[in-house]
Amino acid sequence: MRFLTRGAAIAGMALLAMASQAQTFPSKTVRIVVPFGAGGVADLTARTVAEKLSQSLGQAVVIDNKPGAGGVAAGDLVAKAEPDGHTLLLMSNGTAVSAGIFKSLPFDAQRDFAPISTLATFDIAVVTGVNSPFKTLGDLIVFAKANPGKLNLGTVNIGSTQNLTAELLKSTAGIDVQIVPFNGTPAVITALRGNQIDAAVEILGPVISHINSKALRALAVTGSKRSAVLPDVPTAVESGVAGLVASSWNALAAPAKTPVAVIARLNNDIAAAVNAPDVKAKLRALNMDAQASTPEQTAELLASETKRWGDVIARAKIPTQ
Repeated sequence: MRFLTRGAAIAGMALLAMASQAQTFPSKTVRIVVPFGAGGVADLTARTVAEKLSQSLGQAVVIDNKPGAGGVAAGDLVAKAEPDGHTLLLMSNGTAVSAGIFKSLPFDAQRDFAPISTLATFDIAVVTGVNSPFKTLGDLIVFAKANPGKLNLGTVNIGSTQNLTAELLKSTAGIDVQIVPFNGTPAVITALRGNQIDAAVEILGPVISHINSKALRALAVTGSKRSAVLPDVPTAVESGVAGLVASSWNALAAPAKTPVAVIARLNNDIAAAVNAPDVKAKLRALNMDAQASTPEQTAELLASETKRWGDVIARAKIPTQ
């Protein structure tokens, strides 16, 4: 009985400490570590949300760009940070992909982080040059099936979300195409416009201006619904490719063992920021769909994306790094 009383007292003291920490949070600047360079979609998303979030938290929210190494350096920094809610990680589907791409990581994304909320999703599209004979995704698939190995599909580097979505297109549509990796989106666009490749899989944001100017043609988007900026372009599923549903996403997470009350406070304030009309408008201008979620939903997203992309990497026999 004495042992139980002591155990209950210790547990009670721990709960009081957690409650006290939550009540004093935040007590200093909150840092969001972004595993991408400044000026990219992920960086701009984080900055847009951070500006609004700082108002509700009553503390500055700063962005710390840590690009490179597939997001490993950024993830490792946050995983080892003090679990007090003041250091956060901008996660993406790149976080999920890393688990299948790298032979070993200094952290386990599902074990070492406490997911807080998603911020936004953004569309991926299958595009061709404006003079391409392919008017629909169905046209492209018919050609590919009739001419195995002859169609060239461009993406950015191997292991990227775009590259893996192209691999998913191959497997779900049952086609044999050559996936040609480039070192960046500008090179993909140049190859498309120069008819050096037949089509490409790319995030919609960087190519939307080329689509609107009629330099490129969008055959389909790979999200679960049509893009708000291209309402006349069907989804891949609508185009007959059942199972081809893929989009890119961003979310925020804290180090594991961050108090539940702190996670709840962050989730509440992040959701308010993401749902603010001005934030939604700014993200829409970046061709992003603002979406908040619960910590549980965010964790489920990370787990499902890790498994899904791991399976794609294994099927495509992409070598680990």
